[in-house]
Amino acid sequence: MKEDFYDILGISKSATAEEIKKAYRKMALKYHPDKNPDNTEAEAMFKKAAEAYEVLSNPEKKSRYDQFGHQAFEGGGFGGGGMNMDDIFSQFGDIFGGGFGGGGGFSGFGGGYGGGQRRAKGSNLRIRITLSLEEIANGVEKKLKVKRKIQADGTTYKTCSTCNGQGQVMRVTNTILGRMQTASTCPTCGGAGQTIDKKPADADAQGLKIQEETVSVKIPAGVVDGMQLKVSGKGNDAPGNGIAGDLLVAIQEEDHPTLKREGDNLHYDMYISLPDAVLGTSKEIDTVTGKVRIKIESGVQSGKILRLRGKGIPSINGYGKGDLLVHVNVWTPKSLNKEQKDFFENMKNDEHFAPNPDSEDKSFFEKVKDMFS
Repeated sequence: MKEDFYDILGISKSATAEEIKKAYRKMALKYHPDKNPDNTEAEAMFKKAAEAYEVLSNPEKKSRYDQFGHQAFEGGGFGGGGMNMDDIFSQFGDIFGGGFGGGGGFSGFGGGYGGGQRRAKGSNLRIRITLSLEEIANGVEKKLKVKRKIQADGTTYKTCSTCNGQGQVMRVTNTILGRMQTASTCPTCGGAGQTIDKKPADADAQGLKIQEETVSVKIPAGVVDGMQLKVSGKGNDAPGNGIAGDLLVAIQEEDHPTLKREGDNLHYDMYISLPDAVLGTSKEIDTVTGKVRIKIESGVQSGKILRLRGKGIPSINGYGKGDLLVHVNVWTPKSLNKEQKDFFENMKNDEHFAPNPDSEDKSFFEKVKDMFS
C-alpha cells in the first residue's frame, strides 16, 4: 500500500504551506544524493519526499488527495518510482535557492538538518459501504457508525526521561575522520517525546479506549466501484500529542434491476412488441433521476440505439455527464393462434414485409460508432 504523503513529510493535515515547504526542505537535505552517495534507500526517500511535496504544495491537488487519497492521481501526475533526479532538481530547485545538484551540493541550503520531536499518527480504519446507482448519480451523505480508539479521559503523559522530550537521542562515535554525532528515534517513546503517566482502568496501554461514533461522510456524485474515500482524522487517535488516523471508506456499487453502467454511460434494454414496432408507441423507462417517457417511431428496427444525452452518471472529475443508451429489442412471439398465423402467412409475400433497409437504417458498425460520438 502506498505511503501517506503527510507521513512521508512528518506533518499533520492541518500544516500550513510554509510548514509543508519547511518539512520537505529538511527531508531533501537529509536524503540528498550528494550527502548519500550510492545509497539507494536514501534516493528512494528523496523521491518520495519530492512526490509528496508536489501534491501537498498545490492547493487543488492537496484538496483532491485529502478526499480521495492516492486514487485521485492514478494514471497521471507524479509517479514516485518513475521520477528521475533531473525532474526533481528542475521542479524544486527554487526552494533551495538553486543549490540543488551540480558541484555546489548544499551551498544553497543554509544550515544543517535538525531533528526533533515526531508526532505519532493513529492507525487508519476501513469501512465498506454499498451505494445504489441513484445515490452514485446524485451524490449522497451517509451517517456511518464507527468504532474508533479515542484518548480516554483522565489519561496524562509525562516527558520521556530517555530523550527529555526531544523524540531523538544523540550518539557520538569516534571515526577515522573524527568524532561524529548522529541522531536516532528515541527507543522509549518512539519519537513522541512523551510516555504514559496515568491512565484509567478502562484504557489500554497507550491510554486509549474504544468508543462508537457517528461519522458523516459526503459521497460525491460519480464515484466508482472499488474507489476509496478518505475522511481525515476519523481513524484511531494517537497517544499523547499525536494526530488521529483516517477513516478509509471503500465504495461498493449495488446492481440496478434495469440499468447497466459502463463508465459514465448507462444502458437500458427496452423490449417492444411487433405491433408497437410497426405502428410506433411511447414507453416509460427508468433513469437515475426518475422515470421518463420516450417516443418510438413507427417502423423502428430491432437493435436501434436511442441516446438520451446527459441522463447518465456525472464524471467524478467534473467533465459533465454520461448518456443513457436505450437498446430497442423487438420481441417476436413464440406461439400464435390460427387467426394470427393466417395473417402472417398472407403477409409472407407482401412487399411491405420484405426486408428492405432504406438509407436511414444503419449497419451494426455505424450504430457502434454512434455510441462513441
